[in-house]
Amino acid sequence: MKIARVKYDNSIFYGEIIEDTIKRYEGSPFVVWEDTEEVYQLDEVQVLAPVLPSKVIGVAKNYAKHAEEMGLNEYEAPDSPEFFIKPSTSVIGPGENIIYPKIGKHVDHEAELAVVIGKICHGINKDDWQGYVLGFTAGNDLSERVLQGSKGMFTRAKGFDTFCPLGPFIETEIDKNPELSIKAFVNGELRQDGNTRDMIFSIGELIEFISGIMTLLPGDVILTGTPDGVGPVVPGDEVHVKIDTIGDLINPVL
Repeated sequence: MKIARVKYDNSIFYGEIIEDTIKRYEGSPFVVWEDTEEVYQLDEVQVLAPVLPSKVIGVAKNYAKHAEEMGLNEYEAPDSPEFFIKPSTSVIGPGENIIYPKIGKHVDHEAELAVVIGKICHGINKDDWQGYVLGFTAGNDLSERVLQGSKGMFTRAKGFDTFCPLGPFIETEIDKNPELSIKAFVNGELRQDGNTRDMIFSIGELIEFISGIMTLLPGDVILTGTPDGVGPVVPGDEVHVKIDTIGDLINPVL
């Protein structure tokens, strides 16, 4: 099932994507989820960020080639994942504007597979993760590199408002070891072309490690890392993240 969160007139609701339509449900897929007979064309509604997470956990250097392009030559994977937090206020949906910071000097796109938590999740074994995950969506972990390189200020570099586009849909049909193509385009030019099979730490390993430190709540998001090919964006650009089975996440930069 593909799930979307949308706005129609003054109403915001979740629904199931069926071809070019959305079938409205009452409640949310995290609590009460009840079918209705209301169906809308997708071009009638505004597709929003699929979740409003309490927190977004970003995983750093989970693809060896990306670590190498960031200057870590002959990169050796650490014993455990490295991660950081992006605030909930960084989240925007498809079509919304990425705002280039006034103090920004070099902002990069990072196309990523995003995991959407479906149940309260703490101390989970890596082999049991599927029962705690609602599904996958696409993410863009925008990063201000000058700040990131200044004494490792990851939160400041990655935490600006609008620096976490998510969407367009949540795909709930999830494989235990997904192999999904991840692409990023800027103004139609292919920049990133990777696959989730190249992740150093699997989704199960990430969830086991992170949930052993902090409780993950329904709607929380884990960004699982980015393949190589990251590059700068500037005002006037359009960034397009495309992931197999999930769809197209497109955002202009202002």
